[in-house]
Parts: sequence; structure tokens; C-alpha cells
Amino acid sequence: MQHIRNFCIIAHIDHGKSTLADRLLEYTKTIQITEGQMLDDMDLEKERGITIKSHAIQMEYDYPGGDKGVEKGRYVLNLIDTPGHVDFSYEVSRSIAACEGALLVVDATQGVQAQTISNLYMAIDHDLEIIPVINKIDMPSAMPDEVEDEIVELIGCDRKDIIRASGKTGEGVEDVLNAVVERIPCPKGDPEAPLQALIFDSVFNSFRGIIAYFKIENGTIRKGDKVKFFNTGMEYDADEVGVLKMDMIPRQQLSTGDVGYIISGIKDSKEVKVGDTITHIARPCQKAIEGFQEVKPMVFAGVYPIDPTDYENLRASLEKLQLNDASLTFSPESSVALGFGFRCGFLGLLHMEIIQERLDREFDMDVITTVPNVSYMVYDKQGGSKEVHNPSGLPDQTMIDHIEEPYIRASIITASTYIGPIMKLCLDKRGELINQEYVSGNRIELHFMLPLGEIVIDFYDKLKSISKGYASFDYHIDSYRPSRLIKLDILLNGEPVDALSTLTHADNAVAFGRRMCEKLKELIPRQQFDIAIQAAIGAKIIARETVKQVRKDVTAKCYGGDVSRKRKLLEKQKKGKKRMKQIGNVEVPQKAFLAVLKLD
Repeated sequence: MQHIRNFCIIAHIDHGKSTLADRLLEYTKTIQITEGQMLDDMDLEKERGITIKSHAIQMEYDYPGGDKGVEKGRYVLNLIDTPGHVDFSYEVSRSIAACEGALLVVDATQGVQAQTISNLYMAIDHDLEIIPVINKIDMPSAMPDEVEDEIVELIGCDRKDIIRASGKTGEGVEDVLNAVVERIPCPKGDPEAPLQALIFDSVFNSFRGIIAYFKIENGTIRKGDKVKFFNTGMEYDADEVGVLKMDMIPRQQLSTGDVGYIISGIKDSKEVKVGDTITHIARPCQKAIEGFQEVKPMVFAGVYPIDPTDYENLRASLEKLQLNDASLTFSPESSVALGFGFRCGFLGLLHMEIIQERLDREFDMDVITTVPNVSYMVYDKQGGSKEVHNPSGLPDQTMIDHIEEPYIRASIITASTYIGPIMKLCLDKRGELINQEYVSGNRIELHFMLPLGEIVIDFYDKLKSISKGYASFDYHIDSYRPSRLIKLDILLNGEPVDALSTLTHADNAVAFGRRMCEKLKELIPRQQFDIAIQAAIGAKIIARETVKQVRKDVTAKCYGGDVSRKRKLLEKQKKGKKRMKQIGNVEVPQKAFLAVLKLD
């Protein structure tokens, strides 16, 4: 146990975590690096250049010894590479729960950014030992001295504790490995105590069933042991246990402090819960491991199969995806326009996009996603309250006393040149400024209270474009506040399309309804009859557009003669169109549901 170190890498998006991880793996000769970001094994991660999943891998390092009082020898280092995007912060919190230390990587060209601070506080809450690393010092635009000032101000460490490194050239990698051995404490725990192992991730394998990844807090697990999962109460045989390198490597036993995997032929995804504790049946532990947060979804959207017969397949696909991504939540729901589907909870829009892509690629599921929205608290006149995730679940307007919407506390770090446009953006989104403070030099941190519903759709993109990519953004839920919200319905030929209805603020409703009608007019294909697109609040129509019918020229064969011959043919056509309109229905293309997100 003295020779085990568990640590993760945390940083803002694009500060070079995965590249630095490559260098560490290369230096310890764990694997041959054939391409960049070896740990990002999903096609989607390679294409977008982002980390979506945390990746655990074990390295062995021969520590040469030093003056820090740590004995020389071979050390086992368990590294977890984490995502940087705010939408995947739950992955980071799970990785932190399985570690004793963290490398805080900061880009030498960009300095400390919002997500860096957020991940740092998460690590400090778990009492992790922090090792600050300045990455990308080989870049011509690097400013290591200024960034050092920021880190010292942020953590309060000594300057000599900060390691300068480059994930590209490999400079400083040895210092990082030595610091991991010297500064990060070895795992605490008792190998002789009853088994207690924390499940921090799981993955579905179509041949082996469900594979759970765990970290042992106390005790020892051997191949063939009879184990049970503490919270679900299910019992299994440990058919295979082992450690994670690039592939899974079986071992006869794993002891306290080890990070590894267990295969026990579990078929049903409901039986494995991330955050559960594994223990022995013969000598169970007294209580489960604590300190593991439940996920709180921020954004809700309906996911429906394009072919209604795929409903059960979609359920199975979502369950398998949930194993690999514990921050996804879903429950069944039905819609008049789209049939049966699921109401899914996501951590943000990027998360929603990634899930949709993964459903398509990994499970071959074609789905329609409805307009995303957040959850609201609705209070009726009898004093009761309920949480509503879907505008169609709202009670009648006459029954509602008031509606409360979730507010977030946002922190935005930017160069002082962009303060004006950023403040205007936040105030336009009904935000209120709490305070502003200078971080260092000309960088400033702004704190805003903003309604979550306003930032869900396009806030992040706009923030990046007005600050030329320099502003960084991080947020957490603060509280619910009363708000003047009304339900906006979209009607096609007088029939409401429930999948397009949204809850919006009273001041924005008319403009939003008008823009929506205009957008749908472009996207809905022309039919043999007129289609009226209307936006309505209750019974009041606030905007209308018409998609003109496709008409055949029935008067083409009349050349001269009395006008009544033409009129007779036109009247006949008009009757046919009217009959068509009564029986015809309008197909709403998938593009129309997504267009609402990009109204500007």
C-alpha cells in the first residue's frame, strides 16, 4: 500500500490534460503512443478533440529517491484523466471520489479559467493533495510568470511547488511523476478489515455483461469471492478481477488502495449504481462509503424514436448508455404529436448533443429530440406544489397561483476589454450582477444571478463569440424564484403540437412566438393545402404565418370562351382542397424541433 498513488488530472477545457497524460504513459513505458490523446478512445472524442469520459489507467514508475524522505523503488500510479467541459463535471466529481491527489493543469498561454477554479474547489472539498502544473510552456505566447502569480493567489502555495511542463515536448514530465510520488499520500485503509470498494464507473460489454470499475477503501478482493452490492442488495460471484491498463489485465487479488474492475456476469443495468459499495457476503461492512453526490440534471428534453416500434429498443439503449454515463436520467412519457418516448435529464446542451450522437452511433437509434427546457415549481391556489419538467404537464392557467424557476449563480472570467458586451448579454437574459473583482492584471471575474431557462439554449455560444473565445463560464444552481412565466403553444391548422410548446417569460413571449412562426414557415414543406402556423398564449393568438399550398393549374386547358368555365374548374379544385385539409395531417420535420434552439 505504501507504493500506491491514486491521482486524477483536472483542468479547464483545452488546457492539455489528455496530452500530458500521453507523456506520462510514454515516460513510464506503459504503452506505445501511436497517435495523440491515447486515452480518448471514443470516435466522438477524437473528432471533437474533447474528453467526454473519465479514463482510468495504471502505470508503474521507478522512483529514483530524493530528499523528501520517500524511499526509492517501484510505485504503482493509478491515473484518471477527466473531462474539462462544464457539462461533464459529474464525471470529474466521480473521479475525484476515487483519488487522494490531483494534478491541477493550467495553460501557460491562458491562465486560470472558470472551470479550473470550479474543479479545484471540488478537489479541495474531498481533501485532495493539489499539485499545480503549468502546461504548454513551449508555446511562443506562454506567460509562465504571470500564470504562476495567479496560481499562488488561488491556492496559496509556494512558487517552488509549481511544476512547469509541456505535454507536447515532454519537458517537466519526470518532475510531475516525482511530485506525485513525493506529495500525494498513499491510500489509507486496512487490508484486513471487511471489504469496502467504491464503484466509480461502469461499462456494458455485449459478451461479458456489465463491468464495474471500483477503488478499494478497505479489505481485499480475490477472484471467485462471493460479493454483494451494498445499496441494491444483489449478490454475485467475482468471476474476474483485475487492473486497468489500456486493456483489462486479470489479477488473482486486489487489496486496499487498488483501482480495478470486476466482472460478475451482471445482465441487468438497473443492478449497478455508480457510487454503490461492494462488500463480501460472509463478512459484510457495516455501512456504505459516503461522500458521493447524486446527479442533478439541469436540462430536460423529450427523446422519441422516429419509428414507434423502436420504443423498447430505445429503452434498452438508454439503459446501456446510462451505465457508461451516470449523469443521464430518463423516465417514460408520451406526446400527442410523437407517440411514446422518454423525458431525459441532461447536464447541459453539449451533453444532450453527445447523447444523441452516441445513440445514433453506438446503438443505431434514430431519435427526435424536443425543445430542451428546465424544471419549474408550480404552486396552485390550494397551496400545493409540484415539479414540472414539461410544458404540457402544466395545470390549467386558472388553477396556477404562481410559478418559480431555477436561478443559477454564474461566474465569468474574462479580459476587462469585453466587460461591456458581456454585461449587456447577461442583463438581456434577465440576469443581475452580484459583484466583480479583478483576478490579476486585466482579467476580471463577474458574478451574476441568471435564470437557468435563459442560458440553456444559446448563452454559451454567444458568450464565446462576443469575447472572441476568451471568456470562461461556470455555474451552479442557487435557488428557485417566482417569475412571470407563460406557456406558449404552437398550433398547426388549429391543432397544438405539444412537442413545440415552451414556457417563456411574459416579456419575451410575443417576440419569441413571432420568430418561431417565421422559422417554422421556412422548414415545414408545402402540402396540397394551406397550413396555418400560429403562436398562442391560452386562447389568444399572438402571431401567424401561412405555408401556401402547392397548386396545379387546372385552367390550363381553357383557352378562350366564357369565364364561367374557368370558374367552375377553380371551384371544383377549391372543394377538393377543403376536403384534403380536413383529412390531411402535417408532418413536422426533425429540423423544426432543433431550429427553435438556433432562432437567432
